[in-house]
Amino acid sequence: QVQLQESGPGLVKPSQTLSLTCTVSGGSITTNYYYWSWIRQPPGKGLEWIGYIAYSGSTYYSPSFKSRTSISRDTSKNQFTLQLSSVTPEDTAVYYCAVAFTYYSGSYYLDPDLDNNALDAWGQGALVTVSS
Repeated sequence: QVQLQESGPGLVKPSQTLSLTCTVSGGSITTNYYYWSWIRQPPGKGLEWIGYIAYSGSTYYSPSFKSRTSISRDTSKNQFTLQLSSVTPEDTAVYYCAVAFTYYSGSYYLDPDLDNNALDAWGQGALVTVSS
């Protein structure tokens, strides 16, 4: 059973870079056709998909985040990492890492009705507050 756990600072100052790590257990991030995502939920709003890193190491980002997002991985630690630069208070959210065990097109992830049944396993979420 794949399990995911987010970790990182809970408070980030405006204009800085938010960095979160997802540690995976019970499965390898290089397993064929697994797609490892970052998703967030701002207070009072729905889920927003940020991007994924595939089993191959390739990445795909939401157009809304592409210009300031990087997702990378460390296969030796079975972790993948989100970096979101130039943050503002509007980036305050609960950030989740999640995995899909199959390929979905970008439109699947960008569905405004995306919910937590959309992917196969999720972390518990990490609250990140952007404030000075």
